[in-house]
Amino acid sequence: MPDELGSFQTAHKRLIRWAVDGTWERILAAVLAAADDADDIGWTVSVDSTVCRAHQHAAGAREKGRQAGPNLTTMPSDAPAAA
Repeated sequence: MPDELGSFQTAHKRLIRWAVDGTWERILAAVLAAADDADDIGWTVSVDSTVCRAHQHAAGAREKGRQAGPNLTTMPSDAPAAA
């Protein structure tokens, strides 16, 4: 860490204190207000990854000890080939 920020412990304590007392929320609100005043924000699209997360099983993770079944889209078919 740069010397002007103090030790790691000091910076960590400051980070936690600012998170608890709402400093980060006030900073974000001020930055968003300034950007909105300058018409720098397109409010029609806003994606927050915290609401887009899926459970590990929904994302296709395999269960321990289970093997994946056959991939039916790549398995050869008994049907005649399309012309």
